Amino acid sequence: MSISLIRGKAVICRALDNETVEVIEDGAVVQQDGTILAIGPYEDLITQYQPDHILGSPHHIILPGFVNGHHHVGLTPFQLGSLDYPLELWFATRLGARRVDPYLDTLYSAFEMIASGITTVQHIHTWRNGPAATWPALAEQVIQAYQDIGMRVSYSFAARDQNRLVYEADDVFLQRLPADLAAAVDDLLKDQRVPFPEYLNLFAHLWQRWQHHPSGRVNIQLAPANLHWCSDQALQLQQDYAQKYQVPVHLHLVETIYQKIYAQRRTGKTAVQHLQDLGLLGPHLTLGHGVWLTEGDIDILADTGTHICHNASSNLRLQSGIAPLNAFTQKGISVAIGLDEAGLNDDRDMLQEMRLVLKLHRVPGLDALVPKAAQVFRMATEQGAKTTGFGDSIGTLAPGKAADLVLMDWRKLAYPYLDADIPLIEAVLHRGRSTAIDMVMINGNVVLENGRFTGVDRDAVLATLAEQLQAPLTEAEEHRRRLAKTIFPYMKQVYDGWLSETNGQPFYGQNCRH
Repeated sequence: MSISLIRGKAVICRALDNETVEVIEDGAVVQQDGTILAIGPYEDLITQYQPDHILGSPHHIILPGFVNGHHHVGLTPFQLGSLDYPLELWFATRLGARRVDPYLDTLYSAFEMIASGITTVQHIHTWRNGPAATWPALAEQVIQAYQDIGMRVSYSFAARDQNRLVYEADDVFLQRLPADLAAAVDDLLKDQRVPFPEYLNLFAHLWQRWQHHPSGRVNIQLAPANLHWCSDQALQLQQDYAQKYQVPVHLHLVETIYQKIYAQRRTGKTAVQHLQDLGLLGPHLTLGHGVWLTEGDIDILADTGTHICHNASSNLRLQSGIAPLNAFTQKGISVAIGLDEAGLNDDRDMLQEMRLVLKLHRVPGLDALVPKAAQVFRMATEQGAKTTGFGDSIGTLAPGKAADLVLMDWRKLAYPYLDADIPLIEAVLHRGRSTAIDMVMINGNVVLENGRFTGVDRDAVLATLAEQLQAPLTEAEEHRRRLAKTIFPYMKQVYDGWLSETNGQPFYGQNCRH
């Protein structure tokens, strides 16, 4: 059982609050078998532990590994043919996406995530047709990809039992279509109409298979897809399973203004009020997006300890709006950061996403509450960790925690000059790039070193993926692509007149339409 010491110019252990971080200058981290034994001054630890291996250098900044709190796919939707339409129309374009090998697809985005310092991902598996008998093998390929590359994953398979194409019942939508088109769409939906107990069976199977896996790098969660995709019965069943198995739940909610209106139409109240009435809120629940929450909703979430995952890039790309992060902060809500389908550069770069979150919410006013560097760092580490089921072991660097950490070359941040008065965390948030990351360690294992992935041959994986995707579209893929284009205007028509039901503007000005 060898001991390794990772040294640096400084160790950023954790955010103490939204303004400050804990830093050890000329520090080091000592780990054994994936667990941190000690953190402190390098000179003290090198003498005390006499490690078998020394990593890092006096030029490195040591950080906790980042957490991508909301992730779905490998190749981005844009790469697979979907432009950045508003979400409700973007769903139509996704129907025409070609099939990609799930193992290689998962590795593709894992390469990008790790290269930007992400050590843990919340993988929410979506858009999967039946039969349910195919799901376990599909999930296995995704989880195995993370195992092979050495990443930590909280995996869930998104569940839904209604409204599969638009925010109304499938049979009602079919009635809007010409007879021949309705028949084709109905045939498409047949593969998606899976009895809801099959989702619960899959969860139980994966939980038994992976939750206590010797690697210690897999958690299994529940993911009711969204309020419009789940009946109250489906929501209650998943809540029951969450309590029975003591696992977290991740739920997309009010991502767009149309989802806000849907909730009001369906329940006569806000989506959050409805979830509260159902008894679903609490520290075990994370709400993905939360763009169109009301002030009252935010108070309820704060009172119940419910988490939010902020997906800034996705919300901008799909015209969903800007989540009221400053209001979340004011109420003390714990907020994670998610890259969702892809970031602004159509990749998974957490450093870039952190910078976007830092700058996006800088509202005018000399005394305005706006994000600080320490706050955004905390969102990407400790607060993200709380949503994954790994919260007790990751997100900060401290004795007894998992050795998930990132080494960033300070010279690449500060060259050719950086004023000495600039705080360290500010330099990391404002100037950090993936090119400055020299090493990523997960559970004590070096998974990225000097641009090379130690567990998987990146070049070989990408070459295989590229070769597979040179094949022409299958007949079924061509059919779905034609169908997606045909039903696009009918899906758009569903929402005619909805915005007249908004009853005024949102309470935060960034989402005002006029």
